[in-house]
Formats: sequence, C-alpha cells, structure tokens
Amino acid sequence: MKRIVVLLVALLVSAAQAQAERVTIAPGPGSLAAALSAAEEGDEIILSPGRYDGPVTIDKTLTLTGQDGAIIDGNDTLSVVLVDAPNVVVRGLHMTNSGRVHEPIDAGIKLTQKARGAKVLDNVLTENLVGIDIHGARGAMVKGNRIEGLRLRRMNDRGNGIYVWNAPGAEVIGNDVRYGRDGIFSNVSKRNLFRDNLFRDLRFAVHYMYTNDSVIEGNISIGNHLGFALMYSDRIVAKGNTSINDRDHGVMLNYTKQSDIFANLVTGGTEKCTFVYNSHQNLIAENSFLGCDIGVHFTAGSERNTITGNAFVANRTQVKYVGTTDVEWSHEGRGNYWSDHPAFDLDGDGRADSSYRPNDLMDHILWSQPAAKLLLGTPAVQLVRWSQSQFPAARTGGVVDSHPLTTAPARDVPENVQHMAQATPLWARGETDDDTDPLAAH
Repeated sequence: MKRIVVLLVALLVSAAQAQAERVTIAPGPGSLAAALSAAEEGDEIILSPGRYDGPVTIDKTLTLTGQDGAIIDGNDTLSVVLVDAPNVVVRGLHMTNSGRVHEPIDAGIKLTQKARGAKVLDNVLTENLVGIDIHGARGAMVKGNRIEGLRLRRMNDRGNGIYVWNAPGAEVIGNDVRYGRDGIFSNVSKRNLFRDNLFRDLRFAVHYMYTNDSVIEGNISIGNHLGFALMYSDRIVAKGNTSINDRDHGVMLNYTKQSDIFANLVTGGTEKCTFVYNSHQNLIAENSFLGCDIGVHFTAGSERNTITGNAFVANRTQVKYVGTTDVEWSHEGRGNYWSDHPAFDLDGDGRADSSYRPNDLMDHILWSQPAAKLLLGTPAVQLVRWSQSQFPAARTGGVVDSHPLTTAPARDVPENVQHMAQATPLWARGETDDDTDPLAAH
C-alpha cells in the first residue's frame, strides 16, 4: 500500500511539472499583471529587460524571474510585489518606488503569512520604504539581495532594509543592505538565521526585539550608529560578527538572557565596543574589543554572566562597571587579555601571575560625580590610586580577572572589508540627525 501511495504522489508531481510552463513576457502597460493573472500553479514567468508596472500581487505558487535589466516600478503606491501564496520564488529582479506608508508597511517585496517557504533571491531593491518585509511567512529565505534604502535626513522616517515579523524559521543570508533605518529588524519571531550579511550607513545593523532561539553569524557592520542590538531576546547565538566604526556600540545586550556572544570583533567605535544592560546568564567569550572609548560597559545589575577569553585592546577605558562586590571575569582558570596589564608569566602557561582590576576607586568617583574630572591630574587623585594599588583593603568592589591571558587571539579583517571601512560614515559627515537612545529604540 505504501509503495502505491508513493507512486501516486510521484505521478502527480510529474504531471504538475509537465503542465508547468515557462513564459517570457515583454514590458508594456499591464503586461506583468496580465501574465500573473493568466499563470497556472508551478509556472515560471520571465521578464525581459525593461520597466514593468507595479504594484502586483502573486497569489499562486510560481516563479517570477527577471533577465538583466528587468525593473518593476511600484509608482510610489503600496508594495511593489506582494507575495500571498506558498513556495513562490522571486529572483533576479529590480524592484523600485514602493509607497511610503509605515502602517501597513509598504515594501519592495512583501511576504504575507500565506507566503510560507518563499524564496527572494538575487534581487536589487531601491527607493522603497522597506526593502523586504517577511510578514509572518514561515520558513522564508531572503538571500543574495542588494538593498538600498531611502536617504531621508531623519533616520526614523526611513524604513528597514529587511523586516522580520513573526516569521519562525526565516533565513536572511548574504544580503548587502545600505541606507534606510535598520539593516534587519526582527520583532516577535524565533528560530531565525541571519548570516553573512553586510550592513552600512544605517541606524542599527541588526535589531532584535522579542526574538528567541536564533543565530546571528558572520555579519559585517560598517559605519552604522550601532552594530548588533539584541533586546528583550533570549537564547541568541551571535558568533563571528564584525563591527567597524559603528558610532555608539558594536554589540548591545538589553534584557538579553542565556545567549552566547562568541568570537565577534568590534573595532574603531567612538563610544562603547559593547554595552550590557540588565542582561543575565550570558556567555561572552573569545571576542575582540579594540580601540573604543569604553571596551565594555556593564550596568543595571547585569549578573551571572560568564566572561572569558576576550581581548580588550587599546580602549581608553577597558571596562566601566560600578559595584560594591567583586565580580569575577574568568572561567575555569581562564581569563581575558588586557593590553594595559603589565604582567609576568613565569611558568609560561599563557596566564599572568597577577590578577587584573580594570577599575579603581577613582573611576567609581569620576563616573558617579562627573564634576570630579576637574581633579583628574592632581596629586590627590594619584595618591588615592597609588594607595589602592599598594593596600588591597582600600579597594572597592568591581571587576576582577584572576587569570588574565598574556596573548590576544588574532582577529583578521578581510582586505575588501578594510577597504570599505575606509569610507567616512554618513554619521561622521553629519548627513543624519538621528540621536535615538538605543535603550528607547523599541
């Protein structure tokens, strides 16, 4: 009986494939809408070079393919292409000029809840409010697209490059997103994969809100206001990402729990490599934090985090943490590398022979009483710091690394990424006026 069922299914699939057609159309008034209306399930519609009128809706399972130079123009109305059927493929097209209404969301391509398993591949999207809106489409794939968002002066008036809402299993891979508001904004979703994307000249590269059990891996953020913002999300793996010249923070954890922040590189930021706010039970390991005003800022009672194997190199302040008790930043005898820790390693085990405290009593005073900075270079301040270094009883609570490392892990930046990072970010040129507080961004 089982063999008979399998045979019947195979015959049905073969019959469907035999009936499917490949139809090539030419540009002309209403030609695309007419072709979509006449198409059958499984057909492929191929667009010859030229400009086609949008907006259009795909309400059956088919493939929409563009030859080089095929453009769908939304004429500033609604979403350019609305996908409202399962397993649709949209590839090789240029979508432009969506409407600019934030609610409901106008986009270059919108995938509705019916568009489960949709594939959006190798397209170009320009002058749209939102590039691609994965709006409830389970198991969708967005891969290899180039998205250029609006360049309105106020970033909050723009839309996101890719918006993921309640779309479990969605995968966003290998896209190039520039301008607009956030590169990827994920809200109320789970089991998503964001891998190998490039983000430039945005507010946030990746912005997570209430998104759990997901992976952010191998992405590159260059010259954005903030790199990777993980907010109100649990069990996230953020691995092997790179943040270069992001204005505020490279990585931010805000009410994030039980997540792995692993082997990321943050360099060249002007404020904080990493900001951790009210986040607990996370693993922060093997990351490199280089050349920021503050390497890591811990605040709002962030506790029970495991911090090991990281490199803190040439940050003006390696760690900003105010506390009344000691917090150990090593795990199973392995701490972190600190470029300003002049330590010996007499037994050659790769761990310094003395512990490291990145902050002292004067740091706590200066952070809590900013007016005290006027005394920073005075003999009194130097005396307090010398006393703390000589008499442990004078020390206050704070970060302690009992097993600091003597060598930093190597973190190489590919040459093409170094070249892109040489461009002056839009925020540094004063081309945006957005000063959004990241903690209020939701």
